[in-house]
Amino acid sequence: MTAETSQTLDRGLRVLKLLADTDHGLTVTELSNKLGVNRTVVYRLLATLEQHALVRRDIGGRARVGLGVLRLGRQVHPLVREAALPALRSLAEDLGATAHLTLVDGTEALAVAVVEPTWTDYHVAYRAGFRHPLDRGAAGRAVLAARQGCPEGEGLVLTHGELEAGASGAAAPLLGVSGIEGSVGVVLLADVVPERVGARVVEAAKEVAEALR
Repeated sequence: MTAETSQTLDRGLRVLKLLADTDHGLTVTELSNKLGVNRTVVYRLLATLEQHALVRRDIGGRARVGLGVLRLGRQVHPLVREAALPALRSLAEDLGATAHLTLVDGTEALAVAVVEPTWTDYHVAYRAGFRHPLDRGAAGRAVLAARQGCPEGEGLVLTHGELEAGASGAAAPLLGVSGIEGSVGVVLLADVVPERVGARVVEAAKEVAEALR
């Protein structure tokens, strides 16, 4: 902590991070032990966070992340989209394929940014807001690959016909971006994804990840 920072705010943010990392919530005692502060301080932190709907406590007294974080989270997508667009535009124009940034939303993959090439006679239509299960399509499978701990520069996934008949997909995960799970990919009309597409998608994923760090 420095003279310019707030100890109380720092502790409150640490509470949120601890709760975000668990599926079953934490008790006051568990939070007290993890934060290294007494239970009274934890009670005050939780009460304040509850007032803003950022934390809720169940009948058993376990604290969990509250629905208020969703209102904050909705504002993240526009910022992420803006940061990713330059790399997506370059990718789409270079390959003549529809490029997209996909983020995890619960158990689904959600396309939050899509860029179509400007010079092709035809290409796959793909819209922001499109959702699909994580285990279907290159974008979701790339995220699952990252969860398995794929090294930097790896995790490329190629698929064909999983989401749209006749279309192939290539996607690579965003690696090293704290708090964000996602992938960068392209959708193209081809039976087989050309070799250079995979390398270019991995490069674009690295560019987007760097822009988000």
